[in-house]
Amino acid sequence: MPTIRRRVLLGAALAAAEGAAPRFARATPPPPLAIGALFPFSGSLSLLGDESFRGLDLATDERNAAGGLLGRPISLVRGDANDSAPATAEAKRLVEQAKVSCVFGSYAAAVAIAASAVTELAGVPYFELDSLADSVTERGFKLTFRTGPLASAAGLLAVDTVADLLLPLWNADRARLKLAILHEDGPTGTAVATAQEARCKDRALPIAERISYPATDIDFAPLVQRLHGANADVVLHTAHANDVVLLHRALKQAGWRPRMVIGAGGGYSLNDTAQALGADFDGAMNVDVTQYRISDIVAPGVSEVAAAYQRKYGAPPRSGHSLICFAGARVFFEAVQRAGTFDLEKLRAALLATDAPNGSLVAGFGVRFDDKGQNFRAQPYLSQWQKGALVTIAPKDAAVAEIVPTLG
Repeated sequence: MPTIRRRVLLGAALAAAEGAAPRFARATPPPPLAIGALFPFSGSLSLLGDESFRGLDLATDERNAAGGLLGRPISLVRGDANDSAPATAEAKRLVEQAKVSCVFGSYAAAVAIAASAVTELAGVPYFELDSLADSVTERGFKLTFRTGPLASAAGLLAVDTVADLLLPLWNADRARLKLAILHEDGPTGTAVATAQEARCKDRALPIAERISYPATDIDFAPLVQRLHGANADVVLHTAHANDVVLLHRALKQAGWRPRMVIGAGGGYSLNDTAQALGADFDGAMNVDVTQYRISDIVAPGVSEVAAAYQRKYGAPPRSGHSLICFAGARVFFEAVQRAGTFDLEKLRAALLATDAPNGSLVAGFGVRFDDKGQNFRAQPYLSQWQKGALVTIAPKDAAVAEIVPTLG
């Protein structure tokens, strides 16, 4: 047989053998699941916007390492917005162009309020992680849920701190004590201040001043003069990040300070604020979302989240906003997984059925949503800057340090 003939027959035999053998096709990996991440990544709110996103990012890494969500790897699609108009535009882009299954946000109240209005109309779930403004979950929306605490709860805690902790330590007469409420005039600042004013009345604490100011182009020198002229013993300050630095620098320039400043808002929880102000910031208090320096009995796993943050970003956490967002994202991912779908009725039912007791979350509280989508087990904590570190000082079971009743 000629050589060419043998090669043809051999080729035919091999082809027949291959046809008879079983074929093992490679499994096609499932496509990524697009999820929106809408935060302020630029502008004056960017430090805390990015810090909040990092908590979601860490939770996404954890979920993807465990096999993803609904059998698909999560792909975060970022949207950048620091006010209502860009939030509306970015939410529309995420829903209509990126085709995200849900949107997470957002740190900033203006962003959360505007973006969730867009997603509600589009039939897309909106999961708020760390904006505190009460109005986010007060509009009757069916697809907006929040895991973090309310601004009004932070306001109540600030006043209770004066009445229950500071007054006894100062051995002061509450009738002679003068409180001043100073706040940015956005949704969060207004909600905190309104709650503070009502609580002061309930607890018979005199208010010397209530001052609101716009979040942009503010000169704090005249405001400090007003506070000084009112002889304010305690200033309750709800602020954005830049406002905190400006106020405390104005206090130093005036050569006057109150006995205590109790802040509310992300700027009082930010390491960059403490670095900018130095030792003058020591003693300032903060009512806010859970911070990393908290008892691990109350917030189990907090040290592991801090370690994961350090590994990924090469630096310690900048604020507890990444912690609260990590904890909230976990809750929402688990609810979606239980629902087995993004079908809106089934997902809403799964969220409303979520029942985690206090102390079960790394954020230090539990989860139970009311029919408005608010986690009514969420709570703020009281912390204080001591020797350059923000430490939890109340309630007692969460505290890692004793209260210092003076500034500086």
